[in-house]
Amino acid sequence: MDTGQMLIAGGGLAGATAAKTLRAEGFAGPITLLAAEERIPYLRPPLSKDFLLGKAEEDAVPVVPAEWYGANDVELFTGTPAAGVRPRDHEVELTDGRTIQYSKLLLATGAKPRSIPLPGSELDGVMTFRTFDDSLKLRDQLRDGGRRVVMVGSGWIGMELAAAARTYGNQVTLIGLEDVPLSAAVGPELGNFFKRVHEGQGTRFLLPASAKAIQGNGGHASAVVTDTGEVLPAEIVVIAVGVVPDTALAATAGLRLENGILVDPGLRTSAPDIFAAGDVANALHPFTGRHHRSEHWSNALNGGKVAAKSMLGQDAVLDMVPYFYTDQFSVGMEYSGYPSLSTGTAPVLRGSLDDEGFLAFWLRGGRNGSSRLVAGLSVNVPRVHKTIKSLIAGKVELDPAQLTDPGVPLQELLPSA
Repeated sequence: MDTGQMLIAGGGLAGATAAKTLRAEGFAGPITLLAAEERIPYLRPPLSKDFLLGKAEEDAVPVVPAEWYGANDVELFTGTPAAGVRPRDHEVELTDGRTIQYSKLLLATGAKPRSIPLPGSELDGVMTFRTFDDSLKLRDQLRDGGRRVVMVGSGWIGMELAAAARTYGNQVTLIGLEDVPLSAAVGPELGNFFKRVHEGQGTRFLLPASAKAIQGNGGHASAVVTDTGEVLPAEIVVIAVGVVPDTALAATAGLRLENGILVDPGLRTSAPDIFAAGDVANALHPFTGRHHRSEHWSNALNGGKVAAKSMLGQDAVLDMVPYFYTDQFSVGMEYSGYPSLSTGTAPVLRGSLDDEGFLAFWLRGGRNGSSRLVAGLSVNVPRVHKTIKSLIAGKVELDPAQLTDPGVPLQELLPSA
């Protein structure tokens, strides 16, 4: 086993999980983790859900407790981003000019909010959303209610933040480029389901529309002007139009980049002894034969584990079925599968969109008229995704009539052992 320096650049879930896995797999050599933020590595999902809503405290956010690093001899530097990588020298330069040698290097630099050049974006009350500090700031602004909020972006984060803002009793208008929110992710039928849920709670949608400028008064945001000419009064404006992979450090190493850092199924980059995991990694997936970059926590969790094992020379591949979840008002949704394979395909339902709980499945043609499951979604139906993932990963030939029949337990569709 390699006993040299394991260096991890990135203080999120992927980086912390990699450090934890290295120790769990018996690595006894030095581990250094560089976190750009002045915080120990933390989980991001609660930031737009329970923590934002005040249902979880700060101690629920860290990946592992602060004392874990010292107890496991992991050297953690917070507020210490890396500035450059020299692959030939196996060396990383820090922003303060110091250098660290590595035997193996993991790039887990994550992603950063996508910016749009809006006049007025520098005004107080205008923000993007990505970090713990962003969540804390927005929670403080929302918690007393009675404020006017414009959410720019109709994806998962925009919808979750809109739900939180309405739950606190604020007026919310959501604008986005899609005709239907979330339609790029789950299609118009499911997108309209979420839209109706929000409208039932008082959220106003202006779709499709984009922000043209932000007006201010006394240095603070006062309104958003849209490309349709509408002026939306707002004391709080949140720009939630997605993220972009943070490849700046990888670029200094001359790594192959394409929608992130290109890596093989074992998360190896184009340079020897350098690996990448989490939001920044565009990994070749064995199931599809295509590269996939995922921004969800399960990818960071599993990617951190796989990267650590690959760094130790083990035969590990990132072949897990992608998974994510969202909580919006009373809706708890889970999704497993491959959006790239389900795009353009209408889902089939087990239950009705008018029910309190239902399942949706995306299928592609199999053999002899059967179908194979490529993605599955549940709304308020617990404990089904282990089976859904097994059906997808096993490429099980399915009869759609059985799949959509509530009287047929999903587990009965799995091949017998």
